[in-house]
Amino acid sequence: NPNLIRDMKNTPIKKELIDKTIEDFQIADFAKATIREVQAIAANAEASSGVEFIKMEMGVPGLPASAVGVQAEIEALQNGVARLYPNINGIAELKKEASRFIKAFINVDLKPEGCVAVTGSMQGTYASFLACSQCNEEKDTVLFIDPGFPVQKQQLIVMGQKYETFDVYDYRGEKLREKLESYLKKGNVSAIVYSNPNNPSWICLNDQELRIIGELATKYDVIVLEDLAYFAMDFRKDLGTPFQPPFQPSVAHYTDNYILLISGSKAFSYAGQRIGVSCISDKLYHRSYPGLTKRYGGGTFGTVFIHRILYALSSGTSHSAQFAMAAMLKAANDGQYNFLDEVKIYGERARKLKDIFLRHGFHLVYDTDLDEPIADGFYFTIGYPGMTSGELAKELMYYGVSAISLVTTGSHQQGLRACTSFIKDHQYEQLDERMKIFAENHPIS
Repeated sequence: NPNLIRDMKNTPIKKELIDKTIEDFQIADFAKATIREVQAIAANAEASSGVEFIKMEMGVPGLPASAVGVQAEIEALQNGVARLYPNINGIAELKKEASRFIKAFINVDLKPEGCVAVTGSMQGTYASFLACSQCNEEKDTVLFIDPGFPVQKQQLIVMGQKYETFDVYDYRGEKLREKLESYLKKGNVSAIVYSNPNNPSWICLNDQELRIIGELATKYDVIVLEDLAYFAMDFRKDLGTPFQPPFQPSVAHYTDNYILLISGSKAFSYAGQRIGVSCISDKLYHRSYPGLTKRYGGGTFGTVFIHRILYALSSGTSHSAQFAMAAMLKAANDGQYNFLDEVKIYGERARKLKDIFLRHGFHLVYDTDLDEPIADGFYFTIGYPGMTSGELAKELMYYGVSAISLVTTGSHQQGLRACTSFIKDHQYEQLDERMKIFAENHPIS
């Protein structure tokens, strides 16, 4: 019991202060605390105690926004775009460059028509969930290959949709086929969702696994939502040279039933302007579905997605932000801007942080992609012997370290998600000192 040995060495922050703050937020089970709740508790405890927190709960870019995007957006505003409603389909330049980007970095052909501007990939997934769930009345459930981004499930709760999930931890490689098919053969799944690289575990599905997903999506006529928020950020390979292999792996090579969700937030550090592109395959864009025809009186998947759903949600995407995204994609496509060079620092931070945790008795929860050690990147997952997710998350708060429990991500493993984006250079030493005390207070039997 962690409480029995607390008197061995004082923790950097008084236990009573953290417990009182958690109590004030009325959180009965800290394992289920949301990202924003953990953030708020850490901020309150930091202010009350005067002790700096090492914040690893928020997946927010910790780098300056892409200068290419900022410049283009300023110019667009000065040219008067703010007075005009944006084209609901997305501006032509953005659609063209998004199509080129998919060819340059995934090596897939997708017409500009299907590349649709969205108000961040959050809106992209929301609109996709709505469209997918309306295609066929008998397909009313979304399937998550977890662990995943907790807010996507929140979106389905908001719209009253059903979902199922499984933790991919024990189903890597060929084992994925039987597990995935066990859900799809029920006939009620409209869409499959996963992120690659994965938030929170940073596992990367490989081509064998993506082929399985694609083949089964075609067999059972299910739409795959491939969340590429951390586009090409598997730093084990150099995925950053346009029109040259290696490419970002994608299910788009193995099925026509897909939407690729590409975001400006992480790869281009452009999170504040809420800009992304949802890229609907050529075949899916032009396909009609009985449910959509019945509900809207006609239209294809693509036209309903844009002219009915996006129109109803926000009547388009910020005009100036579209110019920013178009410019960033164009510069990347032209080989003038290596966006991965700017974000490689996340991998370097992850390596240093993992070393500290491992040195003090922690382990990586999701530690390999089959036989290959996991990449260093935006996130990693840690556990500590004999502690549940909730116990570890709360215990680390006493040491001024905040992270979210894997429970909230759909993982069945015990541990936490740690994000590298907010780590400052002086905090490695702080973390090392604090985890040394943690290890002394929690000897591993």
